[in-house]
Amino acid sequence: MFPGTHAAKNPDKLAALLVDTGDQLSYGELDDRSIRLARVFAGAGLRKGDGVAVLSPNDLRFFEVLWAAMRSGLYFTPVNHHLTAEEVAYIVNDSGASALVVSESKRELAEEVAGLVPGLRLRLAYGGEVAGYDDYAQALCGASAEPLGEEPCGAAMMYSSGTTGRPKGVRPPLPDRQVDEPDMLSLVLANGFGLTEDVVYGSPAPIYHAAPLGWCGAVQRLGGTVVMTKKFDPEQLLATIEKYRVTAAQFVPTMFVRMLKLDEDVRTRHDVSSLKLAIHAAAPCPVEVKRKMLDWFGPILVEYYGGTEGNGLTIINTEQWLAKPGSVGKAALGVLHICDDDGNELPVGEIGTVYFEREIVPFTYHNDPEKTRSSQHPEHPTWTTLGDIGRLDEDGFLFLTDRKAFTIISGGVNIYPQEIENALALHPAIIDVAVIGVPDPEMGESVLAFVQPAPGAQPGPELEREIIEFVRSRIARFKAPRAVRFVNDLPRTPTGKLVKGELKRAYLAETGG
Repeated sequence: MFPGTHAAKNPDKLAALLVDTGDQLSYGELDDRSIRLARVFAGAGLRKGDGVAVLSPNDLRFFEVLWAAMRSGLYFTPVNHHLTAEEVAYIVNDSGASALVVSESKRELAEEVAGLVPGLRLRLAYGGEVAGYDDYAQALCGASAEPLGEEPCGAAMMYSSGTTGRPKGVRPPLPDRQVDEPDMLSLVLANGFGLTEDVVYGSPAPIYHAAPLGWCGAVQRLGGTVVMTKKFDPEQLLATIEKYRVTAAQFVPTMFVRMLKLDEDVRTRHDVSSLKLAIHAAAPCPVEVKRKMLDWFGPILVEYYGGTEGNGLTIINTEQWLAKPGSVGKAALGVLHICDDDGNELPVGEIGTVYFEREIVPFTYHNDPEKTRSSQHPEHPTWTTLGDIGRLDEDGFLFLTDRKAFTIISGGVNIYPQEIENALALHPAIIDVAVIGVPDPEMGESVLAFVQPAPGAQPGPELEREIIEFVRSRIARFKAPRAVRFVNDLPRTPTGKLVKGELKRAYLAETGG
């Protein structure tokens, strides 16, 4: 199924709502506008396998562009609107996009980008006039509302956040089916998470990221309603759940931490009883944080592990997690393998690189065959990794340890920053924390913690000693930071992922490396 199916059955049902403005988009409107835009794309010469890029904050027009691409057999590439014009143009050009759709709210950025993307066949702007772009609404008004004769399914082509070097495009093969035929993600959501056409799905994250885009699109395939906010705000999200009777929402662990650190009276004033499913992913959730969320929300937390590359998926529900605290679940897509640096499969319980086995190579990194090869097992190219390390237990449950690139080797011993960050996540004097390894003449590397103090906390030697002792009281002493640096904020992507490379580069530049 897809939005056209639901438009025929129930055209007035809401496909999406933007909380901040109150704007609404029905399935009838979504179907009509995506058909017309697909006609515009076809009229500009776009054909199956071509690409469309969109530059927009969270906005309902975004879904119209998405479904126009999906019903045209096109690659759809959302671009982070916080990038510079040169960075946006790099993604548009590198992806091979033939069309670019922008929001007037990003007018200055879009106008600068226009001169840097000479190969486009079509440029459209919605919401107002943008120099160098045709008017989106006028283009749709002049297009036919009759669906194209063939509607081959398109695919999302996402770009990495670019935390190390240029962002890389993840290019999956186009599905061999029409847009109205069932897709894998919708089936996983329906079967693995119990989502139906009755779902009211809360989405507080940037829609240009893979998880929000994929889940919102799948919810609309199922016929549910997406309730979207422009950005994450902990109290606004609780109020949104209450007001719109949200039944399912997706979080990342940093969102849990921010909500838990709200004043008790703020947390309890909002009725979140409509919520039947709290999905979380993007990073391993500290055990203590998850237990507190279970105490608050009840046994409705379901965690998954996967990536933009779509090479595999694990899922774990609350009951399973209580029996296996810290696990991210069993494989729901693909077969899990844990391997050493030479590619040898490791026994149960040993830590190594996490691979998912699939029947075919599930993705390539666009224009980067070396990175594609490095993601594949040295002997089995259909086994691919996202660069995470972890272990499997005797029941096949996966426990993630950290990103391989973040591992600290101190005195020949591996130390995983995630474990230290988890220990400090709910410390009352800490708003945010990041742990990295820094050069040490004796040990090779030593552990350094960057801490954003909570309001009222006094940074200085006394708090530094308290933090180090706090870690030592909870995990092995050798893992504790040797030092703590206090900062005003930490570099995170809008979905909450730490940009540790930026921290490390700044530290090395300051200290001379």
